[in-house]
Amino acid sequence: MPIIQFPKSMKWGTATAAYQVEGAAFEDGRGLSIWDTFSHTPGKVKNGDNGDIACDSYHRYPEDIDLLDQLGANVYRFSVSWPRIYPNGKGELNSVGLQYYHNLVDRLVEKGIEPMLTLYHWDLPQALQDQGGWANRDTVEAFSQYAITIFREFNGKVKYWQTINEPLCAAFLSNYRGVHAPGYQDLQLAVDVSHHLVLAHGKAVRVFRELGIEGQIGTATNTTWREPFSDRIEDIEACRREIGHNIDWFLDPIFKGEYPQYLVEWFKKKGAELHIEDGDMEIIQQPIDFIGVNYYSGNVARYKENAGLLDIENIEIDYNHTYIGWPIYADGFYKVFHYLAERYGNVPLFITENGACCVDELANGKVNDQDRIDYYKQHLTAVSRAIESGIPIIGYLAWSLLDNFEWAEGYGKRFGLVYVDFHSLERIKKESYHWFKEVIANGSIDV
Repeated sequence: MPIIQFPKSMKWGTATAAYQVEGAAFEDGRGLSIWDTFSHTPGKVKNGDNGDIACDSYHRYPEDIDLLDQLGANVYRFSVSWPRIYPNGKGELNSVGLQYYHNLVDRLVEKGIEPMLTLYHWDLPQALQDQGGWANRDTVEAFSQYAITIFREFNGKVKYWQTINEPLCAAFLSNYRGVHAPGYQDLQLAVDVSHHLVLAHGKAVRVFRELGIEGQIGTATNTTWREPFSDRIEDIEACRREIGHNIDWFLDPIFKGEYPQYLVEWFKKKGAELHIEDGDMEIIQQPIDFIGVNYYSGNVARYKENAGLLDIENIEIDYNHTYIGWPIYADGFYKVFHYLAERYGNVPLFITENGACCVDELANGKVNDQDRIDYYKQHLTAVSRAIESGIPIIGYLAWSLLDNFEWAEGYGKRFGLVYVDFHSLERIKKESYHWFKEVIANGSIDV
């Protein structure tokens, strides 16, 4: 059986997000977020689920850090809940909420686990949404002030920083497709929000540099792959749009100082114009230390007129699927790495999310999730192929440590290495947890 060995310098760990795991939604001065409002709106989340309790990590974080420690993780990616720090998005600081993150970070450091802190993982304070949310440029300034607070508080404790998680989702899933909070369906709004998110990222990176904060800073980008169904130019361009909508639209401004013109023109054809103010691109084009890569799935696809925003349809080519319905396409992961390297140069890549949703039935106190292990094997093989090809990949974080609130899917879709009983909140290590522990310990996989 072949063995794939990873570099000894490789960072290993897992990732979570505040609203998905913390709970304590109405405790210790936390303000409302748009996800509190959205999840409590009938019909928005499956089964009427919400994040009021989630995994209760706000109270159980020592237990969760012990799980990380036992796993052998050396990096843990988590996000800070903005409304837990500034209940109204700005103004009065909530010191109790801030102390929670100090407790979390201190315990991670004590266990030898490097914190990776994400400033924004979709839980915008509702008070800012009431004033227009990310469509209002004032929110960009509020984010900058929030970022300054977090930078100063955790300088020297946090080694890896991320600004905004998956801006594609925060802009387009949330404001064009309406399936995430705040739930609007307006292309112009989505395009406006997307620019303000990238601008907020740029402002945060700029103040990070100005303040002389220790560590490395990057972003966390949606990535996917679409292989053209044929050599027809229409199919090739449709796949380019899908890949570029995820990657180019949000990274070109950072690395190239401009938005991809082919998408600017496409959105204009669809009825939405990009609005940029003087000085915006200079702010956005701040050097970052790494690109966070989030990858789950890909597909073969072709052009189809009026098939969604990008005129593209997926063609199933006998793929297996995860329980959430996404095709398992590990070769797309490998191609994404090359795409990033070719488009943006030799920038270090940190895989900040990769994982699979599985059925995960608890039987005799165990969860035998071999399908998740198989998914990880395929995708880690793609990672190794990229490293062997000379692409600088510095770390891999599995999504997720825990089963959690899976946004609009509620609690019915599980991604964790650890099973959570959402009634008792008991944590049970899955077989994938034990398998991943061996991967980390040995720095290798058997394939």
